[in-house]
Formats: sequence, C-alpha cells, structure tokens
Amino acid sequence: MARLTALVAALRDHGFGIGTGETVDAGLALEAIGFTDRRRVREALAATLLHGERQRPVFDRVFDLYFPAKATAPTTATAPDDPDDRADAIHATAGAPGGAGDAGLAGLRARIAEALAAGDTALLDRLAAEAVAGWGAYGSGPGTDGWSSYQTLSRLRPETLLARVRAARTASGGEPEFTDRLLDDEIRRAIEGFRERVRTEARRRVADRQGRDRVARRAVAGTADRVDFLLAGREQLDELRRTVRPLARKLATRLAARRRRAARGEIDLRRTLRGSLSTGGVPVRPVLRRRRPGRPELVLLCDVSGSVAGFAEFTMALVQALHDQFSRVRVFAFVNRVDEVTGLLARGAADPAGLGERILAEARLTGWHGQSDYGTALDEFVERYADALGPRTVVFVLGDARTNRADPRAESLRLIAERARRVHWLNPEQPALWGTGDSVAPLYAELVDMWPCRNARRLGELIGRLLPV
Repeated sequence: MARLTALVAALRDHGFGIGTGETVDAGLALEAIGFTDRRRVREALAATLLHGERQRPVFDRVFDLYFPAKATAPTTATAPDDPDDRADAIHATAGAPGGAGDAGLAGLRARIAEALAAGDTALLDRLAAEAVAGWGAYGSGPGTDGWSSYQTLSRLRPETLLARVRAARTASGGEPEFTDRLLDDEIRRAIEGFRERVRTEARRRVADRQGRDRVARRAVAGTADRVDFLLAGREQLDELRRTVRPLARKLATRLAARRRRAARGEIDLRRTLRGSLSTGGVPVRPVLRRRRPGRPELVLLCDVSGSVAGFAEFTMALVQALHDQFSRVRVFAFVNRVDEVTGLLARGAADPAGLGERILAEARLTGWHGQSDYGTALDEFVERYADALGPRTVVFVLGDARTNRADPRAESLRLIAERARRVHWLNPEQPALWGTGDSVAPLYAELVDMWPCRNARRLGELIGRLLPV
C-alpha cells in the first residue's frame, strides 16, 4: 500500500481533499479487485478518492506515474512484468534521438495514422513509447539526461495527420459525406489522445530517473482553480468560466448562512444583566440586540488590460452571478479611462465567454494610449462616479497596481476609502513582486486592504470571507 499512500500524498499536493477514510476505502477496493486489471484499478481509485469530475484529468496524470502501464516495443514480444524494473527496450529498437532519420520518422507517422484510423489504443500506447524513445531524448549523460514530450511532438506533428486518418477511415468504413464534420471532430479527439499518451510516456521516463514524487509535484498541471491567473491559457480560462455558476451557488449559500448568523445581533449587555436579576445574577437567557435587515452595496473597479484581464473577467462574472445577494452591484472597468459596464455584464450573464472582448469593444476604456494608468483611472472614477460610493458600499479593486511609471494619484484612492464603508484590493501578483518595477502596490496597500489573489481557489476564499453581509 506504499504506492497508494504516495499517490494520495501527490493528489493532496494538488489540492485534493482526501481524508484518511477515503484512503482506507481505496485500499479496501484494491484488496477486493486486485492489481491484474489496470483499468479497474484506475476506476476503483477514482471512485473512492475523487470528489468531482473536474479532478479527473489531474488524477489520471498522477495515476499514470504511480501505476504506469506495461509497455512493449513494437519489435519485442513481451515487456518486463514489473513496470518499475522494466528497461527501455524501445530505445534500443528506435535508435538514439534523431538517429532513425527522416525515413524512420515518416514510417512512424504512417503507423500512427493507421492506428488512429483503426482506433487501436494498445498500438497507440506502444507507438507513443517508441516516439518518445526515438525522438524525445535530450542531453549528453549516460543514455540521456531527460525526455521531452514537446520535442517529440514537434518532430512528429500528429496534428497534421487529420487528412490521412480521414482518408483511411472513409476508405474502410464508407462514411457518408454529411458526417465529415463529426468524423473530423472524432479524429481530432483521437489525435489529442495520442498527444496525451506521448506526454504520459515522457513523464513516466522522467519519473523513472528523477523520482515519481518530484515529477508529480512539478510536471503535472493542477486543476484549473489552482492555476495562476497571470499564467492561465485560453483553455484553462474557458474551464474556469464553466466553474462560475457552481462556485457562485456555494458562495451564495455561505453568505446566506453568515447573514442569518449576523441577523441575530450582538448581546445587549444592559438588558441581559437586568434580566439576570430574576435568576440570582446568572445570565441564563442572554438578550440579543437585533440588527435591522439590509443588504449592502457592492462596487467593482477592474483593470481589464493585458495579463490581468482574465483575472478581472472571471471575478466580474462571479460577482454578477452573486448579484442577488446585494441591494445593488455596479461594475466599472478601466485601462486608462473608466467606464461603467454593469449593463454589459447583465446582458452577458448567461455566457461569460467573450466578456472581455465585449467590454473592450463597447466601453470607452482607453485615451491616448493602450497601457494601464491607475492614477488617471482613479481620478476619473472619483470625478464621474462619486455617487456610487456611500456608507453601505464595499469596493473591490482588481488589478496588479502597475502604473507604467505614471503618477499613482494615491489621494484619489484615499478619497474612495473615506467615502466607502470598506475597500479591498485583490492583486493577482505574488507579494514578493509588489513594489518591483512599476508596481506601486505597497503605496496603495497603506491606504486600503490589499490581498494577494493568484488563482480561482484563493479568489473564492477571499470573496466568501470579505463580501459584506
């Protein structure tokens, strides 16, 4: 069970909430089904350890490191029984990196196309191993210093096999013409599956050399909600947008519970002591000072320029999904000019994708240049939208506080802080970078509460804790 506990530890490093009871259940499941069928082992562990389907991609990559498949070279009959002790027999048959030459590469591409057309997953596994062994090695150490899936895929270019696989499929299956688009989508998924097989094989080889635990921590991408906003790609941002509604429902439930607790009010000490006279001075029945129910107002001031745009878009969509929790929500976006985008958010609430493009296209956010200027934006907000601030207003500023060497105009932020009930600044950069280069984060942090907020998980924690009730 040492391998199971190592797998659980690696998953916990990626933020999976796996308890002792779930680990025991996984061990009992493995005891019941055995280890002969790797697919059943994978599904049993997934069923006992995971809490949601979105965790499955990360689980599969970590599982492949701790329970690797038995690979066989295309020219050998069998592979070693123990995945940990198997030698790289495939490397001997495929040759040193680049040694097979263009002819060998062309032949491998042809076999990959045939396997994709036939849907032969076992053969695709073997071809992925052969590809990494032949074209993924780099370095000058004994055998090699490492293995690179990027280098392998750059040489193979499996995405260019679409036409060849389609021709093979239509020739063998006689696919009608009207299904061409569906067939192309299926082939693209199969090609992406092969690319993932190459990545898995490269990670497996690196793990054999450097250790599974290290590779599991460093080479396996985490779930989308743990990806740094400033480093997230388009696919990861798209996946984050799909989590807006579930996260909003969770936060709404949390806010409603906080509101119920707050509505009970604090202890009225005077009335409690007066009532305790009938019980000998013991406050058996505390008297609470009831709070008048009322929902606060929320204002978002968001930098939508450059790399922070994805962070701002996700936060705006999340707050829009929570708008029923507040008496009023107003959203303002800026680059170096400020414009209200509350209406744009309301119109696009059902489809958060493309929100940033709509805001940049329809709102007036730039003046004489396209770089962010916090000082000018804060000045304009105070001048044009001071009516948005009041004693019940909580303001969230979203941005990295990088002014491109412009005047930060801290007095405008101070004025906002004086007029609003509370101001929170969510900064997607790590605190170690605050104050470096053109960052004026330390200056702004002296005036308002500034919080590091690098990923969606941290954002959910902060929103749930800082939103007023």
